[in-house]
Amino acid sequence: MAPYRPLPILLACLISGHALAQKTVDGGRPNILLIYADDLGFGDVSVQGGRIPTPHIDRLASKGIRFTNAHSPASTCTPSRYALLTGEYAFRRRGTGVANGDAGLIIPADRETLPRMLKRAGYRTAVVGKWHLGLGGPGGPDWNGPIKPGPAELGFDKSFIMPSTGDRVPCVYVEDGRVVGLSPDDPIKVDYRRNIGEAPTGRDSPDLLRMGFTHGHDQSIVNGIPRIGYMTGGAAALWRDEDIADDLFEKAREFIIDSRGSPFFLFFSAHDIHVPRAPHERYRGRSGFGPRGDALIQFDETVGRLDSLVQSLGLSGSTLVVLTSDNGPVLDDGYADGAEERRGDHDPNGGLRGGKYGAYEAGTRVPMIVSQPGRVRHGGVSDALFTQTDLLASLASHLGQPFDRAQARDSEDHWETLTGRSRKGRSDILEEAVSGVVALLRADGCKYIPASDGPARLSWAPGIETGFRKEEQLYRLSVDRGESRNLVASRPGLLQRMRRRWEMLRL
Repeated sequence: MAPYRPLPILLACLISGHALAQKTVDGGRPNILLIYADDLGFGDVSVQGGRIPTPHIDRLASKGIRFTNAHSPASTCTPSRYALLTGEYAFRRRGTGVANGDAGLIIPADRETLPRMLKRAGYRTAVVGKWHLGLGGPGGPDWNGPIKPGPAELGFDKSFIMPSTGDRVPCVYVEDGRVVGLSPDDPIKVDYRRNIGEAPTGRDSPDLLRMGFTHGHDQSIVNGIPRIGYMTGGAAALWRDEDIADDLFEKAREFIIDSRGSPFFLFFSAHDIHVPRAPHERYRGRSGFGPRGDALIQFDETVGRLDSLVQSLGLSGSTLVVLTSDNGPVLDDGYADGAEERRGDHDPNGGLRGGKYGAYEAGTRVPMIVSQPGRVRHGGVSDALFTQTDLLASLASHLGQPFDRAQARDSEDHWETLTGRSRKGRSDILEEAVSGVVALLRADGCKYIPASDGPARLSWAPGIETGFRKEEQLYRLSVDRGESRNLVASRPGLLQRMRRRWEMLRL
């Protein structure tokens, strides 16, 4: 991969950016840079009270609008990404739970998607970073040949992706449908059911590990880190975890520079701050809060590098930047990296209850910042209810681009809200947790969680309250942000109305 380039971006970019400043994309078709963090909590950013400095994210917020009631569609990654790209809640389609690294493509290739709609509107499109939506046909991908269907079949002109997550094999990049750096003499094999080959595993050879596991992550060892799933081969193609953030930025940089003068959509899907947290050596120890805090600083600087690049190319005024996260935070997510022990007084939840995987607010209420100098209201804060599922309809509305409303059935147009011209957002949203639990949140803060047989705490994330109970739950977040007082017994009329609305929206 190309070497790290510190801020500011190279002088050559500054010069070429100045030359192009007069040739920005027309205001009706802004460039779109969607920065999607992984496991970033509502309270992780310092502009929302986090104790770990995030100056670049804070600066982005000062140039645009910070949303305090924005939600990922689900409290886990795969269903959130599905809903973001399709405009349909993932629970409506079977097989959209957290995907293994060898899963086939989850989104049908003929489906309406956000990048496909933008291509019809004249955009050049790319995805860089974590994918986690499956690849290949129903049996999964052939890692040693062309990998399709994949991002290209969903509307992305360019792709440079991690097939799944950093904690799942295969630990390789896939660029435009082929594994990067793969030698034909060392083919890749992947299995999520049984061990293959004779390589040691984390479970059997803990002495070989440079990062221990707490649960689940005890199978193939790559770069001294145990993963989920078994893998052999592909030695020359393996990533180095410490380089992932730099590798992704360089590919994003290439795409943005190559797309100058025409509208582009870049889905920059960061791996930070997902496990395994192995930030580059230059970030180690910088936060004082352990590897999770260091990974957060690394993500913040990646945001700064992207923002600086856009400015240096003279594209700031013509680029809509949306920063948000696929779900809320988790500390112990399978690795013994000291995230819980070293968090100190930093509260990733920002006072909210629960976290990743669960039905309480910390699972889906995530940071969201929207910025475009001169077109998005400057330095504002909005409490409008918004879900990422609405990005498709909102952008289509602004562009005057038709889309398949029957397929993107859950996407609503809230362009005016996104750009600060309106303070009215959604009337209500659905929030998906694991175990099939789907909660209803209303704009006035009333929240309904249906009865469930799911566990109160998960074996793989024991520090999180899931919100799964055998009885229904009803809260008023406007006066009870921490979801501590269940109103089921005292507000039977409200309960009945919320239940009926939930039943209707679930259809």
